[in-house]
Amino acid sequence: MIGLRLYIIILLFALVSPDAFSQQDSITDVENLMTNKIIRQNIKTVILYRDGWDMSPPLLLYDSDEHLKLEFDDLEGDTKNYMFTIQHCDKNWHPSDLEQYEYIDGYYDDYIRDFEYSFNTTRQYTHYQLLFPTEDMSPKISGNYILKVYVDEPDSLYFTRRFMVVEPRVDIDGKVKDASEIAERNHKQEVDFEIKATRVRIGNAYKDLYVMVTQNGREDNAIKNIKPKMVVGDKLNYDYDKEITFDGGNEFRSFDIKSLRYNTEYIASIQKNYGEYDVYLKPDESRSYKVYKTIADIDGKFKIKTEDERNTAIEAEYVYVHFFLKYNVPLTDGDVYILGELSDWNYTDYNKMDYDYKRKGYTKTLLLKQGYYNYMYVLLPHNNPVGEIAFFEGNHSETRNEYTIWVYYYDPGKDYDELIGVAQLNSGEPNK
Repeated sequence: MIGLRLYIIILLFALVSPDAFSQQDSITDVENLMTNKIIRQNIKTVILYRDGWDMSPPLLLYDSDEHLKLEFDDLEGDTKNYMFTIQHCDKNWHPSDLEQYEYIDGYYDDYIRDFEYSFNTTRQYTHYQLLFPTEDMSPKISGNYILKVYVDEPDSLYFTRRFMVVEPRVDIDGKVKDASEIAERNHKQEVDFEIKATRVRIGNAYKDLYVMVTQNGREDNAIKNIKPKMVVGDKLNYDYDKEITFDGGNEFRSFDIKSLRYNTEYIASIQKNYGEYDVYLKPDESRSYKVYKTIADIDGKFKIKTEDERNTAIEAEYVYVHFFLKYNVPLTDGDVYILGELSDWNYTDYNKMDYDYKRKGYTKTLLLKQGYYNYMYVLLPHNNPVGEIAFFEGNHSETRNEYTIWVYYYDPGKDYDELIGVAQLNSGEPNK
């Protein structure tokens, strides 16, 4: 009954809220909310990372002293009784069949007690933060999890975040290089790796292991359920010629709004109107036919920071950032999105661009907290879940990308998917 009420509430909210679920979200996604979703419009700048390294993925080492740090802002500027719980998921981010007592140590929900009010900002907000696990709640087992944040009771859900707990039981050794196929060598990157089952006995590697490779923070172009090419003893070989290749894409575009007192490289102007800041980026152009150029980036992430005040958490301003991509005619076979961590790597109305016939280009305005941001323009063809970066950004094997290898193991005796290995590789030296 609770699940039914939650579904009805969320469905009604989606009908009235432009920042809620997009039309491309499936019914299953809406019901389960097993992804990164901001449901309430007053919630902004949700960040979840390993404490001590704000650019890290939300990955915890099993049975360790590590913590994840959650930060978010409530633009209503008041205090609310925020609570949270966690949900264990399988390898495909569907809720696992486990009961809460099987994956939660302690209470099944807890409070977010640490908050501060913004100070001397044009827009008032309340900044919340949480260190997890807490003394009262921690995950018992490895695998995929959803952190659910709500007010007072679970029916009043505000946002969700994914995180993972890894219990390393395999060693992963790999490299990224130019694609082996000659026809793809100039624009694709190949990921080759070997898994050594050093601390786990795997009966059937083709059935019980689930291996996935992701590029940067994206999931839409992830290569999933990769089977080993060869198994020799405890070594599993994944050295394919074309099965594990990705478009190289291009280096991310960026803009710096850490200070609102001067224009940085890609800022056209900063204006203060009626107590609000508007930042206009310089018009962007398609890079699809341009020669590759090395540009320093942070692989699509963002870093919240203000240089104008001392305390970034509560003194950074929220500003309207105006994007413009020159393009002579509107596209009819797909939609254009601004993609990156700033959009949770999702394709929703929040980051979908509109065509301006007068200016001849795509426009979008996002409300963002001061900091340094990476982004790209992506074409999402109709009826296709995978975005095409090369359409606007070009495609080069020289591009520096971050790849992550995820290894899940299903032990029939435990009846859930364990996360037993994670490795990150970088394409900084694609020819090695």
